[in-house]
Amino acid sequence: MTRHPPAPVRPLGPGARAVAAAFLVSGVVHLVRPRVFEPAVPRALPRPRALVLLSGAAELACAAGLVVPATRRAAGPASAALLAAVFPANVQMAVDGVRDLAHHQSPGAATRAAVTLARLPLQWPLIRWAWAAGR
Repeated sequence: MTRHPPAPVRPLGPGARAVAAAFLVSGVVHLVRPRVFEPAVPRALPRPRALVLLSGAAELACAAGLVVPATRRAAGPASAALLAAVFPANVQMAVDGVRDLAHHQSPGAATRAAVTLARLPLQWPLIRWAWAAGR
């Protein structure tokens, strides 16, 4: 029986590196300051704090999985699924940001609304990059 050498590990592409970096930063903030993310949990879901902590841990696991070549094949689709799963929270943040802008005109409200709205279409390239990293 002939043993074939393992296929060379491709370096993580720039898009997947961006996903891993975003997961790393966001995951840490989810765990250290969960209160920041609790309002983003859609109102229909129970136990916002637990969901924020769980998603933070999942983001850190996906970041590590993308960076480690041996786990990248599984981490790519897992990362894409996580990004899709948290999309409703991103929508909730955008809705709340626009509502805050319309009703309060608080300092920074326009910037928050713009950032949360601009972030929504960015989710799709992140999902594609994460998925591609698993191939």
